Amino acid sequence: MSKLLLLHSPNFTPVVYRRTITSILSKPNFHLSSSLFPPPSTTATVTATVNHIQSHISSSPPLHSFPSPILRCRNLSARAFDSSSDTKTEEIKEEAEKKQSGSEDGSVKRVQEDYPTGEFEFKEFGAWKRFLVKLRMLIAFPWERVRKGSVLTMKLRGQISDQLKSRFSSGLSLPQICENFIKAAYDPRISGIYLHIEPLNCGWGKVEEIRRYILNFKKSGKFIVCYIPACREKEYYLACACHEIYVPPSAYFSLYGLTVQASFLRGVLDKVGVEPEVQRIGKYKSAGDQLLRKTMSEENCEMLTALLDNIYGNWLDCISSTKGSFWYWSFAQSYSSKYCYWSLKIYVGKKREDIENFINEGVYKVERLKEEGLITNIHYDDEVISMLKEKLSVQKDKILPMVDYGKYSRVRNWTLGITGGQDQIAVVRASGSISRVRSPLSLPSSGIVGEQFIEKIRQVRESKRYKAVIVRIDSPGGDALASDLMWREIRLLAEKKPVIASMSDVAASGGYYMAMAAGTIVAENLTLTGSIGVVTGKFNLAKLYEKIGFNKEIISRGKYAELLAAEQRPLRPDEADLFARSAQHAYKQFRDKAAFSRSMPVEKMEEVAQGRVWTGKDAASRGLVDAIGGLSRAIAIAKQKANIPQDREVTVVELSRPSPTLPEVLSGIGSSIAGVDRTLKELLQDLTFADGVQARMDGIMFQRLEESSYANPILSLIKDYLSSL
Repeated sequence: MSKLLLLHSPNFTPVVYRRTITSILSKPNFHLSSSLFPPPSTTATVTATVNHIQSHISSSPPLHSFPSPILRCRNLSARAFDSSSDTKTEEIKEEAEKKQSGSEDGSVKRVQEDYPTGEFEFKEFGAWKRFLVKLRMLIAFPWERVRKGSVLTMKLRGQISDQLKSRFSSGLSLPQICENFIKAAYDPRISGIYLHIEPLNCGWGKVEEIRRYILNFKKSGKFIVCYIPACREKEYYLACACHEIYVPPSAYFSLYGLTVQASFLRGVLDKVGVEPEVQRIGKYKSAGDQLLRKTMSEENCEMLTALLDNIYGNWLDCISSTKGSFWYWSFAQSYSSKYCYWSLKIYVGKKREDIENFINEGVYKVERLKEEGLITNIHYDDEVISMLKEKLSVQKDKILPMVDYGKYSRVRNWTLGITGGQDQIAVVRASGSISRVRSPLSLPSSGIVGEQFIEKIRQVRESKRYKAVIVRIDSPGGDALASDLMWREIRLLAEKKPVIASMSDVAASGGYYMAMAAGTIVAENLTLTGSIGVVTGKFNLAKLYEKIGFNKEIISRGKYAELLAAEQRPLRPDEADLFARSAQHAYKQFRDKAAFSRSMPVEKMEEVAQGRVWTGKDAASRGLVDAIGGLSRAIAIAKQKANIPQDREVTVVELSRPSPTLPEVLSGIGSSIAGVDRTLKELLQDLTFADGVQARMDGIMFQRLEESSYANPILSLIKDYLSSL
């Protein structure tokens, strides 16, 4: 699936209400100005004119301006969970049912709790703090020096990692992008941000997080201007959060809608003589479908259709509520024998039907986008820079002072006076596919290695420095055993200190296995999560071996010794039965532990399990997720759980290493040259599921949804081979 958008915005009604008009002055969407002097009673004056304003809106001319959309975090409820742990399946089932059985009829009683939103509040520094910041800037390192009045430029394109990056690493890092927005908001040397947005290759959870920080930056009163030469739904979602949007005359704009795709290789495998023997537990568990089937199953079609409808509907709602026109109205008021002339600008969003009709027209001309108010104007990059010069009173023959993303990332928070307090909250990041041990050829930053993650969790558990822990997850799953071992360690950690799971783009299957061990789960609105199911299998290569003249014979001892070793023949009936029972047992363990962790009856968990993937919003309504939000909300909840006042600053400590370092890159290159045979062996093992049961979301589906590289590497090889024919 491609082109799926993560949205997190309530509808903004164009009707002006009395109870909300009184807060107009504090919102950037509404501008109330006087040509003579401040009004004596703003609230009373504005309220008294509401009815008259509404009667004039329909006949007032639009003004081309782009307001800051009003987005409010939803106050969602969550349950409190027992942090005790037990790995025995039957005891888990009994205890989960006891927790939830509030009456004889088995009705479920849940403890409700209101969580803080973690919404960013920009606070002006006092005189003494401003003096300290200036002093620190004077003694800052040379690479932290920035000219006063500079514009921060950031180019958002390609892959965006959820991990921290070292200076030797290429690409963008989500933590550093978000940190740059906060630093720029408080940095007196930064006048505003000039954002270049090009096609992104990341998930929608990260896009939502970046958008949230764009809105946070706007609270500082500084400008943020966007330039987009190539734009689809994802890029436009970010752009519409900025003050102004500019595109070149030849821009590639493709707002045509969203699609979902699924590819199938069974026909190809049949032609080459490969027969997949796969056990997948859960009717929605689509992992393995691309190998077993030639067409989409009804269950998979149902799930993907629901995801697409959910995402497309949210996209239309968000765009319709954040893009539209300004309506202008003015009036005069008598004050001290003079007239004070007021002007009131009221933002009126477009209707959802209007946006949908516009999408269905297949508009490709940027002139139409300007006419509809979807962009500010049509300008080249140099013209936008000239406009910024004029805005900042820079002479035309002078160079606009700018600082790029890479250099500004090296500016320390300490220099700008935005360091935290004494209380520390640890953040442990887990990104990529899950494996139990590290491959000899893999880089330290490639995926989640169970044994290394467990070691880090144990260190945090034993440390007295951290008041709470946030486990940041961005994973489609992987090895089921590794997932279970990490689940156990997170449960033990949760017994000693609050643990909050924060989901990024995806935390499905094995990724959800990790998250459900935390006391509270926070997800983005359209994070892909759930997928509680397992898959395992092997390939029967008998026909392929016959075609190429290859033969293999095995001598074994033990009835089931050849269960996974004999790929030259199909499974015997007794072997197939053992294979199926083993997969079913792994699924029951996963499901029952999910029910125990979420304080939910097993029967109720079965209804939302079955390998089905949910969006964060749907998962929250079904008890799989507690709250909707990003890392900032997870920090606020961690403070609440650790009995830290919300207005007290905390220090967030990142425990994940930046990756990769230059020596690690060079080491990886050397290992790759020397170990081709081992690489081929690992690919074959991955192809034949030799590592055991997998708690993994469908690789093909994940690649289509998030445009990432978590898919099975052998499928990429097959794709490259077919494209070369």
